Amino acid sequence: MTVFKHVTVISGVGVGGGSLVYANTLYVPRSDDFYRHPAWAALGDWRSELAPHYEEASRMLGVTEAPCEGPSEELMRGLAADVGAPGSFRKTPVGVYFGERGRTVPDPYFGGDGPERTGCVRCGQCLLGCRYGAKNTLVKNYLWFAEQRGVRVEADSEVTRVNPLGGGDGSDGYALTVRRPGPVGGPSRVLTAEGVVFAAGALGTNKLLRRCRDSGELGRLSPRLGHLVRTNSETITAATSERPDADYSAEVAITASVFPDERTHFTNNTYGSAGDMFGLNFGPLTSGSSRLRRATAAVGGIAGRPGRWLPHRRLPGWSKRTVIFTVMHSTDTALRFRRRRGPVGRLGALQTELEPDSTPPDNFIPIANQVAERAAERIGGYPQSSLMESLLGTPGTAHLLGGAVIGADPDSGVVDSSQRAFGYERLLITDGSAVPANPGVNPSLTIAALAERAIGLIPPAGG
Repeated sequence: MTVFKHVTVISGVGVGGGSLVYANTLYVPRSDDFYRHPAWAALGDWRSELAPHYEEASRMLGVTEAPCEGPSEELMRGLAADVGAPGSFRKTPVGVYFGERGRTVPDPYFGGDGPERTGCVRCGQCLLGCRYGAKNTLVKNYLWFAEQRGVRVEADSEVTRVNPLGGGDGSDGYALTVRRPGPVGGPSRVLTAEGVVFAAGALGTNKLLRRCRDSGELGRLSPRLGHLVRTNSETITAATSERPDADYSAEVAITASVFPDERTHFTNNTYGSAGDMFGLNFGPLTSGSSRLRRATAAVGGIAGRPGRWLPHRRLPGWSKRTVIFTVMHSTDTALRFRRRRGPVGRLGALQTELEPDSTPPDNFIPIANQVAERAAERIGGYPQSSLMESLLGTPGTAHLLGGAVIGADPDSGVVDSSQRAFGYERLLITDGSAVPANPGVNPSLTIAALAERAIGLIPPAGG
C-alpha cells in the first residue's frame, strides 16, 4: 500500500504481473465514457478497434463465467434489487479453470500444448495467490508459451536505468541497468537490447520513466509524463456478519457484479479464510467528503463501541464473515504525478497533485455506503469504510491507471496510438499507465487487449 497525498494505491510486481494476486476478473468495459473519452477518441473507434483483441486476450486467459451459487451471490442479487437495478446482476467473467475440484489434468486450453491445470477448489484466496494451479495467471499462458519459444525470464530483477545507445533516440538500441530488488539489493549489471517494453504496472512504470527522464537518460519523453493518472474512480467498503458461523468466502475472489447505471459497477470480494488481517484496514462506516468529519466519525465510532473494534475480538474469522465491496465509476476524474520535493526528492520519487481542469477522485461515493449498509442489514452485521479513506481523506485503488497515456502527439500523451513512446524508436509502454480513461470495471482485460494490439503492430523480425 503506497500512500500518496490524494490516493492510496494497492499494487505489487512479480513475474506474471498483477495476475499473480488479482481477482481473476476480466471485464470488457461497457460505457462509452471509456471508448469515446476525449483523450483518445480522435485516434480511432476504440470499441470496434479493441473488440478482436478483447476476444484474443479472453481466449488466452481462459475467460469463463464464474459458476458460483452461495450466500455471497444471494446477497448480491438482493443488493441489485435494493439499488433499483435487479436486472443488472451478472456472474463475473473470470480467468479460472473450473474443472473437477482438486483434480490435475493435461492442458485444457491449448490443445495440450500448455501446462497441466488443477480444478478450482473454491478456497476464495485468489487475491493472495492461487496455491492449486487453477488460476489462469500469465505464467500459465503468455509466459509459458514465451519460454517454449526461447524467451528467457529473469526473476528478481529490477531495472533502474534505461539508456539509449548511439544517437540517443533508441534506434541503436538500449542499455538497461539491472539489479536484484530489495532494501539491500545486489550488484548491478548491464543488458543491451534492440527494443524495450515497459510493463512494470502503472506505479512502477511511472517511477522508472520519471527517474530516467529526470536523469536525462530518456530526456526526450513527453512533458505529459505523469498526467492523467486515473484511479478507476473507485472506493472500497465492507459488511461483516456478527454471526460466528457465517461464511461468505467459499468460492473465488469475485463472483458477481451489479451495474446500478451505465457508469457504475460494484463487486463482491473475498480473501477466503486467510485474510483476517485485512480487517485492520476497516473501521466504522463514515460519509461525506470532509476529511475532518470522516476522521472524527471514525474515531468516535470506535470509541463508542470499543468491544466491536478490538482486533483480538473482531479479526478471528473476519475474512469468512465479511463481504468487501469495490465500487467503480467510468466518470472523468484524474490526478497527476510530480517529482517529490524536499530531502526525499530522489530520482523517481513521486507525489500526487491535482490535475488542472480535471475533477479529482472523490473519497466518498454515496452508493458505496448504501451498498454496505444494505448488505449489513441483510447479513445481520455492521458496515465499514476503509480507514485510509476515513482517516486520511483519500480514496484507495487497486486499479491505478495512466501517467504515460495514449495521445495524438507529445503535447497530449506519452505514447502514440500504437503505444510507442514519442521521441524514441522501439520503446513501448503496454501496461495500465498507457490507459487514458477510467474503464469503470476491473481493467485487467483492457490492459491485456491493448497490449495484444500494440505488440501485434510490431513488424516481424527481418520484416
